[in-house]
Amino acid sequence: MLLIKHLLLLLAFLANPIAQAQSLDDEAIKWLQEYIKIDTINPPGNEYRAVEFYKKIFQSEGIKFSTAESAPGRGNIWARLNGGDEPALILLQHTDVVPADPKYWTTNPLSGEIKDGYIWGRGTLDMKGTGISQLATFLSLARSKVPLNRDVVFLATADEEAGGMYGVGWLIKNHPEIFKDAGLLINEGGGGEDTENERIFSVEITQKVPVWLRLSAIDTPGHGSMPNATSSVTRIIDALNIIKENPFPARIIPSVNSVFSGMGLNMNNEWAEAYADMSIAIKQPGFLEKLQAHSPAQHALTRDTCSITRFGASNKINVVPPEAWAEIDCRMLPDRTSEEFIDDVRKLVSHAGVNVEVIMAFTPAVSSTNSRLYRSIETVTSERHPGSRVMPSVSTGFTDSHFTRDLGIASYGFDPVVVPEKEFSRIHGNNERVSVNGFRRGVNDLLAIISTVVYD
Repeated sequence: MLLIKHLLLLLAFLANPIAQAQSLDDEAIKWLQEYIKIDTINPPGNEYRAVEFYKKIFQSEGIKFSTAESAPGRGNIWARLNGGDEPALILLQHTDVVPADPKYWTTNPLSGEIKDGYIWGRGTLDMKGTGISQLATFLSLARSKVPLNRDVVFLATADEEAGGMYGVGWLIKNHPEIFKDAGLLINEGGGGEDTENERIFSVEITQKVPVWLRLSAIDTPGHGSMPNATSSVTRIIDALNIIKENPFPARIIPSVNSVFSGMGLNMNNEWAEAYADMSIAIKQPGFLEKLQAHSPAQHALTRDTCSITRFGASNKINVVPPEAWAEIDCRMLPDRTSEEFIDDVRKLVSHAGVNVEVIMAFTPAVSSTNSRLYRSIETVTSERHPGSRVMPSVSTGFTDSHFTRDLGIASYGFDPVVVPEKEFSRIHGNNERVSVNGFRRGVNDLLAIISTVVYD
């Protein structure tokens, strides 16, 4: 029955005049080039420009859509294909990108240029490329006219790179109808990777929980020539030193253990044994230090962490200020509440005489691997990439999926585009790019994955 549905989909697509003129992946490449040229660097965002881009495409396709600005220029857009009674599927993307300094790039970061077999530009990997793959899938489903077993929602939002409060966070509060009856969601956070020995498709099922904290201290001000025993600055320094010198205890939660055991299958004997059961390995003297030198990202999966990122005090060198502050970026494993973690931090620095204020804290949540979407990713990738394997992953960063997991929606980070291991450093870095051939294949792979979910 599924094969018949796929044949019907193909025939309907080929009968479309637009499809006859060019293939879906040809269209996607042109869209991506145009999309990269649109400046949605956050800050300030100006995501309304992306909304205008998508509006033109939807209008040309005769697809109804809605838009909303959470603040001036902070645009969001969504469209829905109506289907059967199965829980709706959301294709989620963010339209903002991080800054890019042209002097460190070999091409214009907003050029969308094709050179040396790659499409170059900010957002090719994070996540305008993924967004265009989702657009291609959505339009293909709409063009086919084949009945769906569930609603499919296309959702492009603002502000993910700065926390999502003007995007998904705002839409949940102000347009809850978008998420009504949704049961599945696909977003960024995982994908295909070519390692030295094999091709791995990682599916992000949870992420470390961001807890952003501000430490502040008040003490007697004065002249720099006559220091007191304590000051607001020394209190902040003491608190930061306590945090630095007292790392949180290492622990391995089940989802993280699965990630490590999956990675261990492709490692040499030295690491394979440790990765097979990290709950034992972390207890070995010197192992955690060795792991941090080997991979800071993997080490971060073994414990809660806090990074000192911002601080300030006096605006004159000879003035001891009445107040000083610092901000720390903490990430906790998703096995307890953020309130428990914050309480631990407050206890840790209690003797330093500082106040701990919560800037942002999210709720932990894990998406099950027992879902139709996850199984579809496993099935399609194994068929289209023989010898590859799928493994769940835990992200040390965060995406908009944390909002949707709070709603009970099974949310997965996945883009089937296969990226060589060495290319991942270009995400948020210089010379971000995606292979033309890899992108073409990813567009068609995503359509195949989603088709198995929305057709019975």
